[in-house]
Amino acid sequence: MKKSKIWIEVELDENNIPEKIQWDADEKGDEGLTETKSMSLALWDADQKNTMRIDLWSKDMPVDEMKRFYIDCIGGIAQSALNSTGDEYINAELNAVCDKLIKHLQDELNQ
Repeated sequence: MKKSKIWIEVELDENNIPEKIQWDADEKGDEGLTETKSMSLALWDADQKNTMRIDLWSKDMPVDEMKRFYIDCIGGIAQSALNSTGDEYINAELNAVCDKLIKHLQDELNQ
């Protein structure tokens, strides 16, 4: 059986706020840790029938990029939901939310 590992390393300041987030994976391609400004990890707990989440962002992550990050996450979830369940309604509804949020960001930029 093939195995693959993913590593996440977080450097915290004296107040436990992330200063630096890095990750690596066996199948990433590039060797060594890669820095990121934000991450969101969701795990399904089959016993409890709920989701456990880890959401981290570094203190120098710009707010406008955080907003785009979450819109991209929702879009990715929409595609994953379609791929894993075949439910086109969920996919369409999540993508509609993304479209509304993108318009909101565009409106903010135009103000």
